[in-house]
Amino acid sequence: MATRAGRGLIELIDAGTPAGRDRGIDGLRAIAVLGVVLGHWLVTALVVDGDAVRVTSPLRYLPQLTPFSWLFQTLAVFFLVGGMVAARSQAAAGAGGYRTWLRGRMARLFRPVAVVLLVWGTAAVAMIAGGVPVQTVRALAGLVWSPLWFLLVFAVLTAATPLVVRMRPEWPFAVVLLVDLIRYGLDGPAWLGWVNVLAGWLVPYCLGATGTHSRRSGWLMLAGGATATAALVLWAGYPASMVGVPGATVSNLDPPTLASVTFGLAQCGAAVLLLDPLRRLLRRRPAAWAAVALVNLSAITIFLWHQTAMIAVSAVGRAAGGPLPGLHTVPDGLGWVAARLGWLPVFAVALAACWAVVRGRGAIR
Repeated sequence: MATRAGRGLIELIDAGTPAGRDRGIDGLRAIAVLGVVLGHWLVTALVVDGDAVRVTSPLRYLPQLTPFSWLFQTLAVFFLVGGMVAARSQAAAGAGGYRTWLRGRMARLFRPVAVVLLVWGTAAVAMIAGGVPVQTVRALAGLVWSPLWFLLVFAVLTAATPLVVRMRPEWPFAVVLLVDLIRYGLDGPAWLGWVNVLAGWLVPYCLGATGTHSRRSGWLMLAGGATATAALVLWAGYPASMVGVPGATVSNLDPPTLASVTFGLAQCGAAVLLLDPLRRLLRRRPAAWAAVALVNLSAITIFLWHQTAMIAVSAVGRAAGGPLPGLHTVPDGLGWVAARLGWLPVFAVALAACWAVVRGRGAIR
């Protein structure tokens, strides 16, 4: 019965997909969303320290795991896809429909955010009133709220789409280069790096918004971005990790550096090369397309609640007699990594439960 129901859902999703829907773009978005989720689940450790909980990362203790940050830091692909979709939909809306178009996209972005803020604001007050250490409340709420910067940047770039389509990606790239030259080469002020929050993510967004890409441009971005990133890490002193590492003096992500932008170019090149194979695969495999479609329908919900799912599992585990390996212990060995991999399916079940409660349909289309 369950198998027949599953097949029925797959057939329903496949039959209900418009003929003009670009399944490859949806596939890239699903990869980007799942990359962010798995990345956070793998590099975030909630360590029980007496009565309090603190946040750390296995990358601080196991630098040999740094290559995993290259696989799971997929934000550039998200911005690339966002630029592609926004440019197409805004062009279809026309100049007279810009306000209606923007209002609809902002509603899809920020209505789910209001729910998260309400739930976690209430939870934070309740935890403090219940005697939970402020350090713990700050750590847990920070895990949930800190990724919201991404949606703010995405919203600004979305609103600027009519301007971005007239822009060349070399322009924001030059801004990032200049900012880093001043910060690191001329010992400029650290606050200047925050200019790169918009300029850095504008590069992949602009690449997506300004037109189609050939396999040749994909290979050029992949090879050029990878080469530039390797050179910056090896000879210019940039960190090898593409995510922040607690205790590190420089983060490639907070704010974005030139290395994170060149790395993003390599990712965009790989995404362009994957686009046609994904289109063919998702047309031939209705089950794969159904999974991609479901992820896209709940993309914002998944993004907003995946950290809550991990926190919920950690809280239940601690109440059941923790600390438990891979869940509450210091991530200073490969044993922790093996244990954390075992917890990933549990996190996924908890995320599915969060989705069932919230019933989010926050897609970025």
